[in-house]
Amino acid sequence: MTDTPTKCGLIAVVGAPNAGKSTLVNALVGQKVAITSPKAQTTRARLMGIAIEGDTQLLLVDTPGIFDPRRRLDRAMVAAAWGGAEGADAIALVVDGKGGLGPKVMTIVEALAERSEPKILILNKVDVADKPKLLGHAAKLNETLAFDETYFVSASTGDGVPELKSALAARMPEGPWHFPEDQVSDATDRMLAAEVTREQLYHQLHAELPYASAVDTEKYSEREDGSVEIHQQILVARETQRAIVLGKGGQRIKEIGAKARTELSRMMGVPVHLYLHVKVNPRWEEDRSLYRDIGLDWVD
Repeated sequence: MTDTPTKCGLIAVVGAPNAGKSTLVNALVGQKVAITSPKAQTTRARLMGIAIEGDTQLLLVDTPGIFDPRRRLDRAMVAAAWGGAEGADAIALVVDGKGGLGPKVMTIVEALAERSEPKILILNKVDVADKPKLLGHAAKLNETLAFDETYFVSASTGDGVPELKSALAARMPEGPWHFPEDQVSDATDRMLAAEVTREQLYHQLHAELPYASAVDTEKYSEREDGSVEIHQQILVARETQRAIVLGKGGQRIKEIGAKARTELSRMMGVPVHLYLHVKVNPRWEEDRSLYRDIGLDWVD
């Protein structure tokens, strides 16, 4: 660090499900801090990615996608999304440049019009989007709400991300950094472990288990040799879903565990011993303690 005044600010990253918010946060941080999958609504709770740009620390709040909530879990996720925007120095709306402007996007834009924070429009997935349509989307959105700035990026390829990062840093206020220079996320190790296993459920089961599951880290401890021992339960609502997660002869859960273990070892830099079991609980979505563990508030 130099004598140059430091800057630090909070940026809420909001958008409809599957806009690429988590992928963008990972790209801005420079490494993986949020789980991703092609499935919409992968992110469930607020998670902060911490990025450095020169003398500026960017606190990027990756929020769940904003959608029309139907279940208690849905309501908690949407509440977390809007809660992540409270007190932000800027709100970044991420829009799927290929997917277009559906009612979900326009509903969010209308809600943003009621807020006073600076608003930045980010058209994502420009590497696969039709360029004339992309420009049309940007024009329509800016007609509906006068965004302070508009950027075109591809979070997956990195195109436009350095320019966006510099622009975000330029907007942040002077102030001390809130986290150590080498910290990239505010997620606890327990939460990170649960998220990585949940990511493998999405990647390996695809549509077979659509959001009917949760991962709870029951035990997290360090062994004397420096390795980490983690015990998790995968919660599902029905016995048929348990059979899906286990797979024939238990092969599916072994594969989920192996991939999650490898990813956690890479991220933590130490060997990981991961033990998984599947529990059927038809009312897991009504468990207050589980909401707390995964970083969501209980919403009536």
